[in-house]
Amino acid sequence: MTASANPNSVDYRTNPSQYQHWKLSVDGAVATLAVDINEDAGIRPGYKLKLNSYDLGVDIELHDALNRVRFEHPAVRTVVVTSLKDRVFCSGANIFMLGLSTHAWKVNFCKFTNETRNGIEDSSAHSGLKFLAALNGACAGGGYELALACDEILLVDDRSSAVSLPEVPLLGVLPGTGGLTRVTDKRHVRHDLADIFCTTSEGVRGKKAVDWRLVDAVVKPQQFAAAVQERAMQLAEKSTRPADGKGVALPRLERTDSADGIAYQHVNVAIDRANRNVTITVKAPTGAQPTDIAGIEAAGAAWYPLQMARELDDAILCLRTNELDMGTWLLKTEGDATAVLLNDALMLANKGHWLVNETIGLMRRTFARLDVSSRSLFALIEEGSCFSGSLAELAFCADRAYMLALPDDPEKAPKMQLSEFNLGLLPMVNNQSRLQRRFYEEAAPMEAVRSAVGKGLDADAAFDLGLVTAAPDDIDWTDEIRIALEERAAMSPDALTGLEANLRFAQKENMATRIFGRLTAWQNWIFQRPNAVGEKGALKVYGKGEKAAFDMNRV
Repeated sequence: MTASANPNSVDYRTNPSQYQHWKLSVDGAVATLAVDINEDAGIRPGYKLKLNSYDLGVDIELHDALNRVRFEHPAVRTVVVTSLKDRVFCSGANIFMLGLSTHAWKVNFCKFTNETRNGIEDSSAHSGLKFLAALNGACAGGGYELALACDEILLVDDRSSAVSLPEVPLLGVLPGTGGLTRVTDKRHVRHDLADIFCTTSEGVRGKKAVDWRLVDAVVKPQQFAAAVQERAMQLAEKSTRPADGKGVALPRLERTDSADGIAYQHVNVAIDRANRNVTITVKAPTGAQPTDIAGIEAAGAAWYPLQMARELDDAILCLRTNELDMGTWLLKTEGDATAVLLNDALMLANKGHWLVNETIGLMRRTFARLDVSSRSLFALIEEGSCFSGSLAELAFCADRAYMLALPDDPEKAPKMQLSEFNLGLLPMVNNQSRLQRRFYEEAAPMEAVRSAVGKGLDADAAFDLGLVTAAPDDIDWTDEIRIALEERAAMSPDALTGLEANLRFAQKENMATRIFGRLTAWQNWIFQRPNAVGEKGALKVYGKGEKAAFDMNRV
């Protein structure tokens, strides 16, 4: 592997031996994820991570640890999230880091953190992996948002430990990772009480925290450890995770970084800096593939769907963080579509097996990253493509899909083939399949695509079904794609981001989409306002002994 051409680029690959901030331990059905943040190990210079405050590096480790539990420890049924620091659980995102960061860094940080929190809830819903927040001390801001993502919250009743969301009164910003939404939509805290809670910096503790539904229980310090263990085992009893499952080790992803690309085994990224676009090519599996569960288990992390999803996930995160100016992502595939469909069939036949289920979960979360990425997504379905089954979802993620028509050479013409994977197995974050989103769940087009499952569709057939945007022939292909990309590159990136975010999510809303929507529409805006980030803004003057100066105009 070669080093990245950009020495300041963020690398999302890590493992427990490299962790600076988390301790992962496993005892039978219960895993403990204990946060113990090294204040001198920030991912960027210029601040200290005091009082278990966190930055992007902390959440990169959390994301990795969650995947370790999912894949390497299938016998784990409950994850206890707690702290190794005395009288403090987590004080949230580091304020000085936020004050020093660019707008793009803050927004990308919040988005990734949101996805990690949502991934906790995704595993609870789809994998039977339950989460218990054991708050052994003060819990504020993003720390409480992490607790809110868990299934249950226990708070130590030591007369001082409280939960709080102090962002509005102290910093002039919002809780950036779903706090406002989960307090109401998930915890069902009454609106007026939530208003008090979210504008009071000292927070709420003890019986009042239970009465207001901010936590599930408070426990005296002497009984806290026993209560956490008892509740963790009770939650484990509700899980469907296998007690005798053999874990799959997740080795470090191998990739080659260059000035204009990233190369993995199954995914390739090519960066065109002159035209500000990126081509992401996902390759079909090659060589002998497993045909049963024994073969899947033997392949482990090298099993194609698992390795491909890990590589694609890493590529998306690298591009989001390190390539801010690359505004359009071109999604391509290449290889044998039959090999993709055979792997799909194997997963469908064995989706009740824990490893297959977790792999489908990783694919679901990875494709969902594309849906909420603030980039234009164009799918190019060309000769040699394999947009079939699970990989067809890449085309349905896209804002537009162009499919090459070759009426004079049907043998070489690209084909698209649908499978059950396209009918709901890999939903967006609003729990709607991309085809349901595409057709507004209208009966006639949905029935037409169901009838097309298993058929090889050329450009004209895919166009007639509404599966692609356009089907240029080989004479017009190059010019039509060039014009589309040039037009896209000439538009305002800010306006495109707002446009895409609105058009990609139609009809269906849920807690996750409201979290992303409110973050995009409100926090994104507030992060640029002088009341927060101006020279006398609350976020800038915090900790300096100065009083924030607000523009009181409410428009």
